[in-house]
Amino acid sequence: MADIIQLLPDSIANQIAAGEVVQRPASVVKELLENAIDAGGTKIKLIIKDAGKQLIQVIDNGCGMSETDARLCFERHATSKIKQAADLFAIRTMGFRGEAMASIAAIAQVELKTRQKNSSLGTRIVIAGSEIKIQEPCQCAVGTSIAVKNLFFNVPARRNFLKSRPVETRHIVDEFQRVALANPQVHFNLLNNTTPLFHLPTTNLRKRIVGLLGHNVNERLVPVEQEIDFLRIYGFIGKPEFARKTRGEQYFFVNERFIKSSYLNHAVINAYEDLIAPKTHPLYVLFIDIDPARIDVNVHPTKQEINFDNEQVVYNLVKATVRQALAVHNITPSINFDIDANSPFNQPPTFRKKAHKDLVTGLNLTTNPSTSKQSWSNTPASFKKPKVPKNWEDLYPTDDLPPLPKTTITIKSDFSKQKKLPLNTEDAATQEAVNRIPHQIHQRYILSHLKSGFILIDQQAAHERILFEQYVKAFDKQQPSKQQLLFPQTLELPPADAQLLKDILTDVNALGYDIQEFGQHTFVVHGIPSDVNTNVEEQTAIESLLEQYKQNVALKLDRRQTLARAMARNNALKVGKKLSIEEMITLVDQLFACEKPMLAPNGKPTFIKYKLDDIEKRFGR
Repeated sequence: MADIIQLLPDSIANQIAAGEVVQRPASVVKELLENAIDAGGTKIKLIIKDAGKQLIQVIDNGCGMSETDARLCFERHATSKIKQAADLFAIRTMGFRGEAMASIAAIAQVELKTRQKNSSLGTRIVIAGSEIKIQEPCQCAVGTSIAVKNLFFNVPARRNFLKSRPVETRHIVDEFQRVALANPQVHFNLLNNTTPLFHLPTTNLRKRIVGLLGHNVNERLVPVEQEIDFLRIYGFIGKPEFARKTRGEQYFFVNERFIKSSYLNHAVINAYEDLIAPKTHPLYVLFIDIDPARIDVNVHPTKQEINFDNEQVVYNLVKATVRQALAVHNITPSINFDIDANSPFNQPPTFRKKAHKDLVTGLNLTTNPSTSKQSWSNTPASFKKPKVPKNWEDLYPTDDLPPLPKTTITIKSDFSKQKKLPLNTEDAATQEAVNRIPHQIHQRYILSHLKSGFILIDQQAAHERILFEQYVKAFDKQQPSKQQLLFPQTLELPPADAQLLKDILTDVNALGYDIQEFGQHTFVVHGIPSDVNTNVEEQTAIESLLEQYKQNVALKLDRRQTLARAMARNNALKVGKKLSIEEMITLVDQLFACEKPMLAPNGKPTFIKYKLDDIEKRFGR
């Protein structure tokens, strides 16, 4: 048989490599920014157009490249960082594999201009699809400018898989923020379609966090610092009361390189213990400085995953350090008297004792004879049988059960209009009305009678379904119910959230808000939907809405459907809200007037039906 194995041309090999290194425009941004940092740039500008599809340009004032280096940087595995295999375990720079530039040049049109300080002329190279088009001397500033145009121009299938402009722009902003956070000593600028998004002068870490995440973050930050022989942890964590349901503001850096680690994230969450609600995530920007020989950064093409030689030690030090910071700064949960007395959220944590124990005894590693592995010594001294609480009768209150009305019952069909049911006779109609009176269970569920049994309604899920369908109809009618504010409120958002709000502002206003742009990252709220809780500040309400929207974006729904779901989730009745009989009846009426009353917008059931026959069987009748 004829030989069938052959070497791939460089252009095809580079396109294959690009599939690992360049998934989207944000991947190019990451590689170019990290190269600029490695070149010693102290001023770095990022320019993007059309969410990076049309243009990604990074300009730095770093050391620049010679003519030979400028040409070689586009070859595969060409790097100045590694000369022997052992160098892989002493890496402190960002890019080192020599794959990024070759991969980018394989799927885009690239123009490079670069000049070294001691050279009077620089070098200009134009390359497209791995093919050199131009190489010539040029006049340019000291440093390097790389413009990547028409990404995936020769791989249309990859281009078609890119998301919408807002989504791709958010990914770019995420990468920009990670690099900027890790390098507060560098001056950064980001321009999106000629519009400045970030202007970040040289500063310290705290001010850099505020510059990226917004001025409101400053009061939420708690400093963190701890050091042992071979490892140092420092940075900031967020106060528990500002924990969110999305993970957006969580950053881990190892030797100033951003990493993703569910293992270390678990350590931080454990450190907060009962200070935050379940399924919420605190803000943190944490740096770990460690001997490069103790980690392996060469485990993933994007270098965002690493291995530690002893993950358990790092895990426990992170947990202990965060816990100590919370204790030192007297961060304790505020008591909410609307929560069950036996809830862990009402139990004062012994944070100072636990933090001290973690740091004094927790770092003493003991050897397990059976496994010969190091383990974390943090075992509770004893297990005590829980005592019966003195107020156990309060677990079964009877005073919150709604009494039967003697004469009339008021029903709000839309929480504003009212009608009355006569209950002043002993006929069948009266009995039917009495049977219809619902009961609230644990301020969470509504029990309602049926002829064949009863149903148990999740009040929050039911209200989300009601609001969702109302918002969807509001988009069609373009006549939302709104209330004007007596005094307009100024709203300042982090740059990324500000950009997101600008993208969806027309649809947000279509649902009853009256928000106008005012400055770079600032808005003015003139009106709010009539069904929004007026006890919640406009800043908090909008931030919560954007958080819900970001959670729903991953579902790839129509933008208005996504926004309607976010609004419904944000404004629905919450667990713990005590309802009157009138409100419960109205909720039930409105639920079963919906087109899809059985399911909440997230697909979960709004109620469960219990048949009388099934109940009687359970009792053996």
